[in-house]
Amino acid sequence: MKSAAGRSQLDSMIVEIELTLVSIIQGVALTVLIESSRDVITDLKFVYWPYVLSGLLVIFIFWSRAVLHIITLIRWPLEFGHNFLYIGCALIEAVSFAQLINPANWFAFGAAFIASGWVLFFYDLRLIRARQEDSRGEAGNRLYERVRRDQWINLALLLPAVFILNVACAICIRTWPEIFVHNNAHLWLIALQVLGFAGYLIYVVRFYINLAP
Repeated sequence: MKSAAGRSQLDSMIVEIELTLVSIIQGVALTVLIESSRDVITDLKFVYWPYVLSGLLVIFIFWSRAVLHIITLIRWPLEFGHNFLYIGCALIEAVSFAQLINPANWFAFGAAFIASGWVLFFYDLRLIRARQEDSRGEAGNRLYERVRRDQWINLALLLPAVFILNVACAICIRTWPEIFVHNNAHLWLIALQVLGFAGYLIYVVRFYINLAP
């Protein structure tokens, strides 16, 4: 009993560390987004407002996905590699937010951010396997099977689709700037990104609702 109680305390400590880390790094990312969007909003540069919305959706998605991973997978001992990848992803996320008024760079760094997220999802497969081995009951088995299936949906379908979208948008803007920059046709591209991120956020929320019981 003492051993189980000690392990539970260690698990709780690691969860608190992870939640604190995620909150801090997303707070930093939000700060960069605020700084980049301040003049865009106050000067009524409406053409870049969809980029601000897209950045907010990215923060919502990153935070919600991180919390889902924490409450389902994170246990003692502390996973340094997992946390280092979180910080790396947040760095690329912040740099992409700094490109708010540069559509080509926005999509290029957006693709880099998605690629770093793909690496993080792949790394977390080992955490899922570890939790499946530790599972001691039918409910736990069902939980980790759903988490594993969601992980592979993201790895094989959702993240590659968003990555390809961002790469294609960056290439289009750099190849035909007279169309996508001078004539503001990049608004169609950012609209696609916003719709994609909004759809993914809905998917994450629905996944949590189905997972919670």
